[in-house]
Amino acid sequence: MRTADRRIALGLYRTGPTRHLLEGALEQGVTDLDTAFNYHHFASHRTLAAIADDLLPSFTISTKVGYFPDGHDLDPARLRAAVERSAEELGRTPDTVLLHNPESSVGGFADACVVLREMCEAGFCKTWGLSTWDPRSLLAADWEIPCPDVAMVRAGLTVPVGILDAVDELVDRAQITGLWGMAPFAGNADDSIWQTVDTSTFLVSGQQCSALQAGVAAAFAIPEVTRLAVGTTDIEHLAEAVGGSRLEVNTETVTAYRSLLRERATVSAGAPSRKDQ
Repeated sequence: MRTADRRIALGLYRTGPTRHLLEGALEQGVTDLDTAFNYHHFASHRTLAAIADDLLPSFTISTKVGYFPDGHDLDPARLRAAVERSAEELGRTPDTVLLHNPESSVGGFADACVVLREMCEAGFCKTWGLSTWDPRSLLAADWEIPCPDVAMVRAGLTVPVGILDAVDELVDRAQITGLWGMAPFAGNADDSIWQTVDTSTFLVSGQQCSALQAGVAAAFAIPEVTRLAVGTTDIEHLAEAVGGSRLEVNTETVTAYRSLLRERATVSAGAPSRKDQ
């Protein structure tokens, strides 16, 4: 994948949107926003429209549906209403609507996918897909769904091999044509581990960068995604992430890393427990 194909999205899961942050994102060339129906106590869409109605046409916006004040629910009627309300509150049609953590309500997964495809065909979004933190329970179920345009999954060096392999299987089984990433630092880019792990190992040699930038570059390759959602209120941090998206990853190192993860997982699974020793 060429570095030119990679995009950083401003993720609004933990980040309260402010006009200053959105203006700074545009200045850094970040034109993707990722939010959800339930973010910020179900007020994220209204907040965006209130503080930056004139800026929103400059962004590609993805949002998610599936959570409601009383919990997770993939009821078709509720999903339709949430998609309609999302467009109404944003004051514009979202570019992409994702099914939010469908692994939390596996029984309703197939019908929910049909609903999102229908809402897309009706003009309530341009593309549709799913956002999953851990797709393994989805893969254990029997379903057939219309082919999603995109899936959003965990990416980066903190993702367990079981989830990485499950993402590969989900992409093949659902015939997903686009893959996006999220949570490259598991929600904490300031963790001291990122100063002790040499993330530059994953890069083609000769590139100058920070540990954060190397981690961002690795996240674009583990698994291979074209867009990476990064949550931050610091414009300099966002600019640093953009720089990381332009770094070239050593694909041989990534392949070796995933093979090593798989080997270690196999050894751990086969190791006898203490009570058996």
